[in-house]
Amino acid sequence: MFRPGSADRPRDKARLGLLGMLGPAFVASVAYVDPGNVAANLSAGADYGYALVWVLAVASLMAMVIQYQSAKLGLVTGATLPQAMADRFAGHRYQRPLTVGYGLQAFVIAIATDLAEVVGGALGLYLLFGLPLWAGSIVVGVVAMVLLWVLRSRGEGVFEAGVGALLAVVALGFVGALFFKAPSWDATLAGLWPSVPDRDAWPLIAAMLGATVMPHAIYLHSALAIDRHRPDGHLDRPLRRLLRAQKLDVGLALVLSGSVNISMLLLGAVALAGVVGDPIEAIHVTLGTDLGPWPAAVFAIGLLASGIGSAVVGTHAGARILKDMHVWQVEPTLRRAITIGPAVLLLLTGVSPTSVLIWSQIVLSFGVALAAAPLALVTGDRRLMGEFVDRAWQRALNWLIVTLIIGLNLVMIWWALSRGS
Repeated sequence: MFRPGSADRPRDKARLGLLGMLGPAFVASVAYVDPGNVAANLSAGADYGYALVWVLAVASLMAMVIQYQSAKLGLVTGATLPQAMADRFAGHRYQRPLTVGYGLQAFVIAIATDLAEVVGGALGLYLLFGLPLWAGSIVVGVVAMVLLWVLRSRGEGVFEAGVGALLAVVALGFVGALFFKAPSWDATLAGLWPSVPDRDAWPLIAAMLGATVMPHAIYLHSALAIDRHRPDGHLDRPLRRLLRAQKLDVGLALVLSGSVNISMLLLGAVALAGVVGDPIEAIHVTLGTDLGPWPAAVFAIGLLASGIGSAVVGTHAGARILKDMHVWQVEPTLRRAITIGPAVLLLLTGVSPTSVLIWSQIVLSFGVALAAAPLALVTGDRRLMGEFVDRAWQRALNWLIVTLIIGLNLVMIWWALSRGS
């Protein structure tokens, strides 16, 4: 077994060829199939059928571009996105307020993400075993924290394999459910044409974006690439070869997560049309009633695995963000304790867990631009990136994505204000 920094690590990994360069994107992509995705995508399918498939397709393409840029930043510079921003603030008149402010907003986003993951995992335990939601949130938080410690202590390869296994369970849980409830593929293709059925679809569109392009995954991916390929400060392979491999890594991982997300929407469209009530509980009941206990259990296991897997990644991301922004160092154990509290309190009030999941994703959609814009800024900086600086078309694409995200945020503000008037 090799530890990061081991002298034998690069030579041993070289024997694995291309396979040895894959992994970081699969860890980051677990964040894209968390319980918030389940709630938003099932609700979209239940309320609007196949009409919003295009949102997931566009969001997944955006995520591919953004996640590759994050990985490229880490490999080229050896700095994570939070570190690059901290360095950019260095020497500024308001260096400390800027650094603390940016670090705290990123940390709050990570905590909001964790809230959804803990609540979703608790809902999975409730569906499987009838465990009270508040108790399930504690179980999920503790299990995620222990699992993170065990996997990280055994090195990056084991960490990636463990999180990848959870991703596989999630994929089997939701894609597998379509074998029991087959959708209309003609309607699915028609749903790729952009349309907004009505003004009340905007919150779901924002939730789907916030669930598919996760801010904390943008911050984390650069760190994952560094931990995997620059464990001792030196690249374990030629940089150009690593960058080519990252394109494949990101492509495969996000095609998988995108397929799982679309499967969730299709499941809602085919199984929940005309059904009133909580979509997550409704789909579990529908599968159990129509097809028996096993398909319902497969769905609940997928939900539980998505909660635990994404909570592991979220806990790691939150602690890393504050450390790299030089704000303060928060141990994952403390951060997990901070996160469990709000989840337990919310669930004790009797609030609908699915409502918590959907609104948390809407909030997260406002954090995407705060990660994507700085990333576009630093990867377009020749002084930082050297010969690997973004080309003109890449800069244009990056800022187009940022503009579209900000535009959606403005539409959501308009929607909220118009509802109140």
